[in-house]
Amino acid sequence: MSNRIAYTKPSITELEVAYATDAARNGWGERCYDYIVKFEAAFAAHLGVTHAIATSSCTGALHMGMAALGIGSGDEVILADTNWIASAAPIVHLGATPVFVDIDPVSWCLNPDRVEAAITPRTKAILAVHIYGNLCDMDHLQDIADRHGIALIEDAAEAIGSVWKGRRAGSMGRFGAFSFHGTKTLTTGEGGMFVTSDPALFERVLTLSNHGRARGQTRQFWPDEVGFKYKMSNIQAAIGLAQVERIEDLIARKRAILQAYRSRLALHQGVALNPEPPGTENGSWMPTVVFDRDLGITREDLQAAFKTADIDARVFFHPLSSLPMFDDVGGNGHAWDIPTRAINLPSYHDLTDQDIGRVVSVIERLL
Repeated sequence: MSNRIAYTKPSITELEVAYATDAARNGWGERCYDYIVKFEAAFAAHLGVTHAIATSSCTGALHMGMAALGIGSGDEVILADTNWIASAAPIVHLGATPVFVDIDPVSWCLNPDRVEAAITPRTKAILAVHIYGNLCDMDHLQDIADRHGIALIEDAAEAIGSVWKGRRAGSMGRFGAFSFHGTKTLTTGEGGMFVTSDPALFERVLTLSNHGRARGQTRQFWPDEVGFKYKMSNIQAAIGLAQVERIEDLIARKRAILQAYRSRLALHQGVALNPEPPGTENGSWMPTVVFDRDLGITREDLQAAFKTADIDARVFFHPLSSLPMFDDVGGNGHAWDIPTRAINLPSYHDLTDQDIGRVVSVIERLL
């Protein structure tokens, strides 16, 4: 039996199995949307928003939401250079230009001052990505968006469970987008969610999400425009509903794992973990450690050490502007520097104290 520690895997119980089995056996015909409707309602209630639309991915939710805002050719959307490609891809698909700015060195999220400096007459939106469960400065970003008359969008793919001054991540922008990939705190295997409390925006995305068929259209198979097909299946939604019913426990376990890492590494200087500023809660999706440059510990050192210890460890996201399809933005110093001395740590729900000890011991040996 392998002693390998995976960096992530989902928490699946008999509840998920029972709901998925019911959907597979009975969720057809008139019941083909039953679990989707229940999942959307439960997730919206958890988040504190008015509307939710289940999607096949967070990328699809972003694509439809941006399209509904009218983002297109010639427009610009500002986002952090430190992100996964999924945040930028919908911008490109719509013919707009992603504008990459540097990150805050503490939160690893979008730096509001760099956002303000990057705004031009073509700027249509700010995309606030809450990376690894860390939170963007939503007050500062909303102020910038309001003053310039542009939309603030939340990519909360990695931030289920994160709370900014009493409001859940994803509930504050014009719309929010979530991921339920198998690596996430709440999973449907693959999947996502579009959320908003803007009724007009909801109706627009609802139409786009159904191949452009408006809700009030009475003619069968009559699309009013060309839309999208980013629907979630009823079976996936059944798993998602079970996960939402367990969401507080799922979040609590993630937070406990991050706290365990924090406690065990507290005595070591030059080691930074996901921050949790006053008035916020970090959903702790992906505990991540960044080492001070003076320690001389590199990403490659970390990968080699964890591989030797039979432990999975993910690298910190490369700057998007370093990828071959985009132009370099070398001035984004933190986004280019931090990934060279950082690593994501294992954090699946069933991780034991012994497992956490094994992970920490690798770090301590390097220190």
